[in-house]
Amino acid sequence: MRQTRVLTQRARRLRRDLTAAERKLWHALRAHRLAGLSFRRQAPCGPFIADFLCAAARLVVEVDGATHSSGEELEYDRRRDAWFAANGYRVLRVTNDDVYRNLDGVCETILARVEGRG
Repeated sequence: MRQTRVLTQRARRLRRDLTAAERKLWHALRAHRLAGLSFRRQAPCGPFIADFLCAAARLVVEVDGATHSSGEELEYDRRRDAWFAANGYRVLRVTNDDVYRNLDGVCETILARVEGRG
């Protein structure tokens, strides 16, 4: 029970403190703006918090910045991705740069994943 409360509090803090790239992507995803899909931001999912979660499509979208380049971070990301996969979720990782330079392409890639094209 305590673990769930801690995770929920952390998710709330992350929602308040979105990165600029997350904020930009959230603007494109919120309020069913992307093909009517419902996304949640900084959503608790099992023992992790997904940057963006579309529960109906079982899709997690992760926006990775520079901190995702160290060996320790990459290993953590692999463990998270394995947990999501084992629990029926597909993970799509995009970089901050992808969001800044090609938001339309990121949204198209998300749609492709939802529709099973990618």
